[in-house]
Amino acid sequence: MYAPITPGLWVRHPDRPDWGIGQVQSAIGARVTVNFEHAGKVLINTALVTLALVAAD
Repeated sequence: MYAPITPGLWVRHPDRPDWGIGQVQSAIGARVTVNFEHAGKVLINTALVTLALVAAD
């Protein structure tokens, strides 16, 4: 089962490991804004990209 992306979750972009870990800022439908360590805020279309969840420490 697919877990919904919600604000506060930590994620990685599967095709952009150089962006580092990012925290989800907002999620409206398939439009997810993530604040990445090395890329800043990026708008991701989750209909096209499956973000990888990162376990919280």
